Amino acid sequence: MARIQWKVHELPWRLKNSMGSFFSWIKLLRVTLYYNHFTNVSVAMETCLEPIFWFVDKFAKYLGPIFMTMVIFLTTSVVVIFYTCLLPHVYAQSTSRTVFHLVFGHWLLINIVFNYIMAAFTNPGTPPMEIPETVSICRKCIGPKPPRTHHCSVCDRCILKMDHHCPWLNNCVGFYTHRFFFLFCCYMFCGSLYVCFTGYDVFTEHFYGKTPYPFPAVLYPLNLVYDVVNKTLSTAPTVHNNYNLEVTHEHQSYHLAVIFEFLVCSAVAIAILGLIVWHFRMISRGETNIEMHINKKERERLRKKGIAFRNPYDFGFIENWRIFFGIENGTGRSFVRHILFPSVHQPTGDGLTWPHEIYQGDHMLQLL
Repeated sequence: MARIQWKVHELPWRLKNSMGSFFSWIKLLRVTLYYNHFTNVSVAMETCLEPIFWFVDKFAKYLGPIFMTMVIFLTTSVVVIFYTCLLPHVYAQSTSRTVFHLVFGHWLLINIVFNYIMAAFTNPGTPPMEIPETVSICRKCIGPKPPRTHHCSVCDRCILKMDHHCPWLNNCVGFYTHRFFFLFCCYMFCGSLYVCFTGYDVFTEHFYGKTPYPFPAVLYPLNLVYDVVNKTLSTAPTVHNNYNLEVTHEHQSYHLAVIFEFLVCSAVAIAILGLIVWHFRMISRGETNIEMHINKKERERLRKKGIAFRNPYDFGFIENWRIFFGIENGTGRSFVRHILFPSVHQPTGDGLTWPHEIYQGDHMLQLL
């Protein structure tokens, strides 16, 4: 019969050997992952995000219509609540303010709807088989790629001056849609702030309330139950209680609509603000979202060689914005007419060839 002996005095060194083996395995794993000289934190992060990229490639095409439905539903609900709840509140205060809100609000609404429709349903631009200038051959389309053209795995085609694929538009942001996309973000941000400022006093009144309740205003159903219980225990007639309950139910719908309006608009404004700042920085530098990452790697590569990198499509802050909006000198277009109001004008050029900014000597400028 086997005999088991417990050797307590061997436990420390056995535990030490086990921990040593475990840490040796961790060290070997780390060295194995970073064996390649070119591996860095960015490559490791991209490797970890591969499942997300796979999910986007496989399902973004199907999620696009869902996201578009969400945008249309939220925008429509905000507009309906504004007409039914906030506009009567403004009209009760002043007629002149009502006229201002009707003019200014409809100006924002028209620009939001117009730019969203154009960004969602306009072809962002695809290169033909015969192009005047070829940079490379697309490995997926097996076709020539003009400068600043990239392949979209969701749309399964090459896009001229591709920035990114937007699931909220179910379309690519490219040469013919970048301006509509950016203007939609700007007008949506202004519209969200406008609704928040217009209904702020109504929101604070309904969110915080005027009468003391045991629960916060955001938990209105619990406060409603508390109010109903108090009215039931009171000595008032039954008809009076029923009348109050009916009024309270209507007040609840109005209350929830006002809170929903403010919370949705404030969340959209915060989210879109970061997107606007990001694109503002890229447009000011004359590059797209994809080119920003390419130029960053190229800048780091040339810096090691002591060479300064310059973006060949950067013509300066003002000129970059004129090119982006398509209102360069000589086009006969103006900022007021073609940017502040809906306009279907196309950007200058065909998206196949691009002018280059020439920096004399800068391409071999040694870094100090």
